[in-house]
Amino acid sequence: MEDRRDPSLRFGIDSTAGRQDAFTDKINMSKMLRMDPRDHTDRPEVVVYHSAYGLRPAIIEFADKLRAAGYSVHTPDLYDGEVFSDRNDAIRKIQELGFDELLQRAVAAVEGLTHNLVYAGFSNGGACAELLAATRPGARGAILIHAPLMVRDLGWTVWPPNVPVQVHFADKDPIRNQAVVDTLRAKVCQSGSSFEQFDYEAPGHLFADPAFPAYDANAADLMTKRVLEFLEYSLAA
Repeated sequence: MEDRRDPSLRFGIDSTAGRQDAFTDKINMSKMLRMDPRDHTDRPEVVVYHSAYGLRPAIIEFADKLRAAGYSVHTPDLYDGEVFSDRNDAIRKIQELGFDELLQRAVAAVEGLTHNLVYAGFSNGGACAELLAATRPGARGAILIHAPLMVRDLGWTVWPPNVPVQVHFADKDPIRNQAVVDTLRAKVCQSGSSFEQFDYEAPGHLFADPAFPAYDANAADLMTKRVLEFLEYSLAA
């Protein structure tokens, strides 16, 4: 059956704009970012998949914060160097590649890596992270930022045990579908794995990228702090 939804809804591309006042509380990540990489010798490596807009500077900056905390982080470029700011260009790129090809590239990107991985993804990159965490043996966790989205069935049916999941969404995200989140939550919890969902007071989808109108610095910082806490937790999983 043909999918007649707005392509931006299927591919994790926010067509809304707007800003909001900053949170009143201050988020301090300095302790997290000063952690000595030698504190843990068994830190899982992290793979971060980019959104429909490509491997933008905000993704690299996020990965660098994890590296500063002592993690080895991989940022596969599924677009062969192309980066977008315009939603129509991003939609065209995904339609040009096809979603199956995008997932195949995500799988190929980790073929030479250890299985001891935490998979993270921004927006539709969350589908890549979800797929690998569910199907590649040895996963330590999944971090879904602006995800999961209602893209399509990814082909897995049973979530593996001992693979915790952390989800981050803006409370005003027009693309968010709570039913999709709840379905994933049920499957994860049925496996005995933990599931966390955090909502942020942000006006739109990509609240962690300074180049987009929905950006909120405090929400982005809080999200990164929680991701670092999740990574520490995954070490003991």
